[in-house]
Amino acid sequence: MKVGSLFAGIGGIDLGFQQAGFDILWANEIDRDACKTYKLNFPETKLFEGDIRKLDAAKLENVDIITAGFPCQPFSVCGNQKGFGDDRGNLFFEIMRIADAIEPRIIFLENVANLVKHDKGRTFNVIHNELVSRGYYLRYLVADACDYGIPQHRTRTYLLAFRSVEECESYRFPERVKLEKRIFDIIDKSVKVDDSFYLPQNTLKYTKMANAITDDNQIYRFSDYGIQKSKDGICFTLKANMGTWYDRVPIIKDYYGIRTITLDECLAIMGFPKEFRIADILLKSAYKQLGNTVCVPLIKRIANQVNSWGLR
Repeated sequence: MKVGSLFAGIGGIDLGFQQAGFDILWANEIDRDACKTYKLNFPETKLFEGDIRKLDAAKLENVDIITAGFPCQPFSVCGNQKGFGDDRGNLFFEIMRIADAIEPRIIFLENVANLVKHDKGRTFNVIHNELVSRGYYLRYLVADACDYGIPQHRTRTYLLAFRSVEECESYRFPERVKLEKRIFDIIDKSVKVDDSFYLPQNTLKYTKMANAITDDNQIYRFSDYGIQKSKDGICFTLKANMGTWYDRVPIIKDYYGIRTITLDECLAIMGFPKEFRIADILLKSAYKQLGNTVCVPLIKRIANQVNSWGLR
């Protein structure tokens, strides 16, 4: 089955579908740095760079599935929650515009967990009604990545809309997977990284973190409420504000000192394969892209279920 990707970012959703055997024909993304990374990893996909509001649907090939990890800030409890009152929230209707032109068999949406509760459920009701009015039948799941084998608490809403009621009724979201790995099964503390990642010992930041680290097998981060500590070796949600405030990048204590985690380690915590590459962009921009992406193994499991239930 063929896929078209909106709000593609660095390609986390696309990679999950690709790993499940789907062909990604085209993608759209506005962020220039995200586009650089996307092109590096999806050289065969036609990438339309720019604002989705200027995307000409007539130039897009027909696809079976449209995917969209549309902007989450308007609906997140960490944002101002303006929802459709935020210009970014209104971009959902651009997905509908493209869907009207292509009429895909399936639409896959990903957003924050709070999407279903935002504005006392009215926001989700609008999304539901927009899809139903176009003849789609819906299934959705609110899931934490750590319940699907990924050592990160990242709770998100996943929504699948089907043209066929039979396909909708036959689809099942993947079963939960026992968590076998923890943070330091992914991050090797015995490997020394570049010196720039280590906190200088003569700084207040180092002193505060050194005093806070009571368990070397947990991961830490500065937050609005002090220093945050993980539990059970499961990383807290990697956020886009890692690129806005560098001190929000998670911190660990390895065999050589106290340091922030690297880009490769962020990718690993998100479940990206080792061969995935980040383009040569500013570090803060790279952290932002990683906080905005998805946990690839969970997307792959959701996409695999489309195949496993005979929806071909």
